[in-house]
Amino acid sequence: MFDLKISEFPRPLRVMIAFFIFVLTVGFFTGIAFVGQTNSTSPSGVVEHYTGNESDEKAMVMKFKKSPREMLTIVHTHVLSLSFIFFFTGVLLAFTSVSKKLMVFLMCEPFVSILLTFGGIYLIWYGYAWVSYIVIFSGSLMTLCYVWSVFLISRELNLKQNN
Repeated sequence: MFDLKISEFPRPLRVMIAFFIFVLTVGFFTGIAFVGQTNSTSPSGVVEHYTGNESDEKAMVMKFKKSPREMLTIVHTHVLSLSFIFFFTGVLLAFTSVSKKLMVFLMCEPFVSILLTFGGIYLIWYGYAWVSYIVIFSGSLMTLCYVWSVFLISRELNLKQNN
């Protein structure tokens, strides 16, 4: 997209970008690990996490429906923080030699997935359990886009090159 490529950045900047991407990825996958800990990787698990399971006498862990305040906090913090994550990775991706179509997809799709995932979570809480399938699909696609973008950015950092 730009004539200047990451591999042409001064070495100190490329090293900083490598550290940034590494730490960002640790944080991103810590969040994914949390999703796994909450049993929110299946449609029923997603629904249960936000709407509770008080009526299930056989439940191993009792969960209660999230309050309106909790839901607003979850949606607000995730939409804002993930928007920044994907904005910064998108800017870095713009300085790679990735094909324009792939680049535009990886730059824009995560924002659609953020809205579908967290809007969907709000709709699940509101009572539309079927949306859990959309939440899982969009969350998975968002994660795939993140991994793909980080791979492409990292590949072009060329830390052995001494500019």
